[in-house]
Amino acid sequence: MTEAAGSALRLDKWLWHARFAKTRGLAAGYAEKGRVRLNGQPALKAHQNIRVGDVLTFSFGPNPRVVRVLGLGTRRGPAPEAQALYEDITPEG
Repeated sequence: MTEAAGSALRLDKWLWHARFAKTRGLAAGYAEKGRVRLNGQPALKAHQNIRVGDVLTFSFGPNPRVVRVLGLGTRRGPAPEAQALYEDITPEG
């Protein structure tokens, strides 16, 4: 999946496309409550743009996740398509 240079996507849309949130509204709420970090900084706005190469840290469940954005996606597709949008770099332990 290749993305055009300079392409960006809203944080809430990406979290929904990548299937980390069941709805876009939930994804927006996570961001606005400070539950997502973008490149180490709190992402407090759902409309904050993310780009390929950015690192997201979040904890929607019991375990924190760290992922590197590999693609932006154009839709909320099946799980294999969603998993191609990111690389899980969560530290072991």
